This record gives sequence, structure tokens and C-alpha cells, in this order.
Amino acid sequence: MKTPLLALLFLTLSLAGAEGAGKTVKVFVALCDNASQGIAPVPPRIGDGDKPDANLYWGCSDGLASYFKRSANWKLVKTEKAVSDEILVRLSFVHTSAELNLIALAYRGSAIKACLRDFEASLASGEADLGAYIGHNGLMEFDLEPPKERSDKKSAAVVLCCLSDRYFKDRIQKLGAQPTLLTDQFMYPGSFLLHDAVEAWRQGKSLAEIRAAAGRAYARNQKKISVKAATGVFAKLEK
Repeated sequence: MKTPLLALLFLTLSLAGAEGAGKTVKVFVALCDNASQGIAPVPPRIGDGDKPDANLYWGCSDGLASYFKRSANWKLVKTEKAVSDEILVRLSFVHTSAELNLIALAYRGSAIKACLRDFEASLASGEADLGAYIGHNGLMEFDLEPPKERSDKKSAAVVLCCLSDRYFKDRIQKLGAQPTLLTDQFMYPGSFLLHDAVEAWRQGKSLAEIRAAAGRAYARNQKKISVKAATGVFAKLEK
């Protein structure tokens, strides 16, 4: 019979060994930044794009790092800081099913263009089974040259920012990826949306079911809107 300490060590080694096996989700987060992004200003503490630990999209309760660390479905296996001038943190998670890995990158808020460029390059390369972007819709403010090459591998693509269907759908399709969850309205891109959408995707649910999962998650978070209204935030997509 294993002692509690040995059992904990065995679990840690098992999870670490699982990283790299199965499917992969790669998430690109452009930190919220009052100073450099054309957003409605948020309180300074959560709108500092140089400080991920307190940032709205990373360190706050609905931010990626905080939300996924609390999830019973995911285990954090690695944390890397100061990855580059643009990438402030890189987290690696493994799903408790040991079938799925998730890599999350926190980009400096002022590096939002680089974040979107790398997101689209990742989709074009097919390096992940699902690629996701979370943050402000920078395409409302600047042009971005899309990657010139595309992979034969059709990655699923999730874009959680305002009006992403209008700005990203055609770009994603031209990269050879599959739009999987996009938005039709102005919205709050909390990571609870990605969490529940990825769970539905992992289980092989349809695009309509993934949209419905996101709608339910959004209604729980917003509280004052119905599931029907919350689901309407997300675009109806087809294969």
C-alpha cells in the first residue's frame, strides 16, 4: 500500500509523463491592457498588460490561469515565466483523463498583434488539435497579414473576443482550420467559456452542442441573462 507521500509523487510523475501524449489544445491570451488596447478601461490593477498575476484575462477569478488551476478536470504540470519579451508566462496542463494536454501562453498586452500573429500561425501549421485566442479583438484596430502557408491538418479554432465571427471566420477557413466557437456580439471572454467548450469538443460533441455548452457557461456567469440569450452571443457554425 502506497503512503500518501508516495501516492502524491506517483500522481505527479504520471501527470508529467502524460504531457505530450494524446491531443493538444494551445491557447493564446493577450493580456488586458488599458494603455495599449482600444478597450473600455477596466480598473488599473486588472488592466495592466505587463502583470499577468492580476490581469483580467489571466490572474482574475475568470482568467485562464486561475480558472483552469481550480478545475477538477485539469492538473497543472509546468509553469514557465519570462518565456520571451512578448510571452510572460507559459502554463502546461494535462486533463485528468490523460487524453488531452493544454498549453496556455500569456502575451504582454502591448504585444497583442504578435499574439494574434502567433495564433494564426499555429492554426496554419496544424501544430495543435485545437487552437484558441482569448482577449481583445485587435483586428478592429489593425491589419494583420495572414500566414502564407497552411497545413493539411484541420485544427479546430476558438476565438473568444468581441464579434469574432465577423473578423476571424474567413481568415480561419483560409488557414485550413475549422471555426469551432466564435462570437456574434460584444462579450466578456472569461475562460469558463473555453473550459466548457473544450470539454464538449473533447467528448466529440457537434458544433451546435459546443455552442450550447458555451451559452450555458455564459448564462451562469452573467446571471441576469437567460441561457437562450447567452447562447445567442455565439455564432451558429457549420462544418
